[in-house]
Amino acid sequence: MSSRIITTVAVATLVIFLGSCDKKDLKLGIGPVKKVELTAPIDAKMVEEGKGLFQLKCSACHELGQRKVGPAMHGVTQRRTPEWIMNMILNPAEMLKEDPQAKELLETYLVPMTFQNVSQEDTRKMLEFFRDADSKPLNSGPASDQKK
Repeated sequence: MSSRIITTVAVATLVIFLGSCDKKDLKLGIGPVKKVELTAPIDAKMVEEGKGLFQLKCSACHELGQRKVGPAMHGVTQRRTPEWIMNMILNPAEMLKEDPQAKELLETYLVPMTFQNVSQEDTRKMLEFFRDADSKPLNSGPASDQKK
């Protein structure tokens, strides 16, 4: 009887292990970014360039402090990994199809995020802008959807 339990546990462990071997790391999202080297302190030049890119490419749907078409961005670096954030910006179509967190955002906001024709370098600058914004209190009042 005890050998049957041990065998069952061993088989279950093997199934779980093998099942997880091909899965993508959900914390990274789906896309080209596998590892982001963050600078300390935050790079002020990248922040300024990232702010300009955010205003040009993202502000039609996103604001830092409140929900617009998409979620408020303040706090995003505390809710998501740097890799996930960059992959969502660089690869939104595939993220919305395969990433559980991105699917949840689509269910909440009902409008798919679109690719804004940005490079990985541009996306890294936007990430630095988000890091900087998240390191400071929000000036425009509380965001309405900080948990998403």
